[in-house]
Amino acid sequence: MLHPDLQRLGASLGAHHTFFASGAPIALARAPGRIDLMGGIADYSGALVLQYPLALAAVAAAQPVAEPLVTVRSLQQPEPVVVPLAQLFPDGTPIDYAAAQRLLTRVAHERWAAYCLGTLVALGRRHGVRPSRGVRVLLDSQVPVGKGVSSSAAIEVATMLALAASYQCELAGAELAHACQEVENLVVGAPCGIMDQMTAACGQADMLLALRCQPAILEPPVALPADLAVWGIDSGVRHDVGGADYTAARVAAFMGYRILAEAAGLTSTPAGAGRVTVDDPLWGGYLANVTPGRWQQQYAALVPAQLDGAAFLARYGGITDHVTQVDPARTYAVAAATAHPIFEHHRVSLFRALLQGGAADEAHRRLLGELMYQSHAGYSACGLGTSDTDLLVGLVRELPAAAGVYGARITGGGSGGTVAVLARRGADAAIEELRQRYEARSGRRATLLSGSSPGAIQVGARLLSFH
Repeated sequence: MLHPDLQRLGASLGAHHTFFASGAPIALARAPGRIDLMGGIADYSGALVLQYPLALAAVAAAQPVAEPLVTVRSLQQPEPVVVPLAQLFPDGTPIDYAAAQRLLTRVAHERWAAYCLGTLVALGRRHGVRPSRGVRVLLDSQVPVGKGVSSSAAIEVATMLALAASYQCELAGAELAHACQEVENLVVGAPCGIMDQMTAACGQADMLLALRCQPAILEPPVALPADLAVWGIDSGVRHDVGGADYTAARVAAFMGYRILAEAAGLTSTPAGAGRVTVDDPLWGGYLANVTPGRWQQQYAALVPAQLDGAAFLARYGGITDHVTQVDPARTYAVAAATAHPIFEHHRVSLFRALLQGGAADEAHRRLLGELMYQSHAGYSACGLGTSDTDLLVGLVRELPAAAGVYGARITGGGSGGTVAVLARRGADAAIEELRQRYEARSGRRATLLSGSSPGAIQVGARLLSFH
């Protein structure tokens, strides 16, 4: 039985009879957005994260066609984007990611298509797909853009799975997620971690995906107690994972790791301009493996609150991150960005343990909320908070205990977007009142996100006949 999202797009294909060719199968796939309940930006430092797949999803339909063109049409965009197949696969082989980024992001109003077109390049580079003819892709994404709920990952995962099915390329969940992260990092140019793509690919409905980002170890999913629920409240402030604040926080965390590695006597080796490798038997290259106690006792005093890029590069040579670089002209908040993933990994581990224990009493649920508030404060310390998301979280704090709303935090890459809220199931009236109070105080329009659905792999790709 087709998932309702696939049924809906499949039923509408007749309206696109001039886009698809009659008589040839069309591959359909879908992938959900997500609410980052805990973990967030600590993903690139190897932390445990807990992600809630949303009901809202992106759906893609793909069909190889005779013409030597790759065409992407989105129902959310005014015009399709068309690229000659020969530009993506000259002489039948895929271009490299740097060339793909130059090609697919050079026209500002067509950059949205890089999330889709990049997946075809990735299938060629990672999985040997060699298209002999063109392909058409139709996209319909209900995941809101710029809200911090992984609209980009949903689009990438749905598109890649549909294309893979069109070319008889079988992908496991982790393979799908890694390839899509590569697209976002190296084609789109956004330095995201892996959690968004893993949730879109591997999530299960009404369960928290537990991912240890080292680099992407799936752990058993975590069930919420039956009487708890997750909401997202869009703050109305647009979020951008490719923005300067997110990139600076990420760079600062890797600067901090490099300083800790030096202090611990670990061997580093130059690996190109501004980059090093570190032989790390202590922490495996991840700040999340430094315990809070060891950080406070041995290392916190060694990491400066602020450090300019030029001084860092002169002293340490570079960072281990492969998708960002230190800007010599920028000053970085190194201490806060280093401490955050160390403490966040600990918070998320406690959060999971409480849920696995049932979180049956109010004291445990208030503790879950406190861990969310601490996580939110960590974002602010890293320069990734906003006055509006602070207002929204503050309004949650003000609610009486009887409201059954336990905690809230900014999510994803921060700097706006959606605030995650943990509350008693059935607290809809309190959540709606919260939304209205926020709108009245902020002057912004806020929307609610709720409900859950499975990831792309669980639903799978489906081939439909089209006549």
